Amino acid sequence: MLQIQSFVFNPIQENTYILFNEQKECIIIDPGMYFDEEKEALQNFISENKLTPKLLLNTHCHLDHVFGNKFVAETYNLSLQIHKGEKPVLDFAPVVALQYNMPFDNYAGDFIYLKEGDSIKLNNDVLTIIEAPGHSPASICFYCKAQNFIIGGDVLFQRSIGRTDLPGGDYETLIGNIRNKLFVLPDETIVYSGHGEPTTIGEEKKYNPYLQ
Repeated sequence: MLQIQSFVFNPIQENTYILFNEQKECIIIDPGMYFDEEKEALQNFISENKLTPKLLLNTHCHLDHVFGNKFVAETYNLSLQIHKGEKPVLDFAPVVALQYNMPFDNYAGDFIYLKEGDSIKLNNDVLTIIEAPGHSPASICFYCKAQNFIIGGDVLFQRSIGRTDLPGGDYETLIGNIRNKLFVLPDETIVYSGHGEPTTIGEEKKYNPYLQ
């Protein structure tokens, strides 16, 4: 069974997730650490809980979700796993970062590309890839059917949705994917978003003003 630890990192207040199991192995999703103390916080949690990082995943590659990719990859000898359609977004992230006066060193290692229906396995625990573009060109979500949760990135938030005014964003595409890919999941499915507090599919069906 997977346990979930979340951190809020960088000035954009992004949620970074560590998923870990009884075997003390873990997955790091969207490492947004920008400052040294944030890198230390993530590293300390892993060390104190005697975890072994096995996988490095991005839901999408906007700069606030990728600041820590290089640090995690080099510290734990991991290759980054993303959807291939997010590679141009990742490549451009340092240019965007300069516009925010937040320079950073981008990930420059090998890639493992993920697509709809792929399975991410950590021993007996399985995450299924759901493609849900619209906020970014090729956003993906990581769905755990056995435990009724989804790591959704910036697709769906508590009473909100991901912005669609950035390059590669499209409002109608995002709304369609939320309705057709996420809202078909059980109402009790917990949504761990890229920003803000968790919510559930059922709550957002009822109360999300963008989806009424």
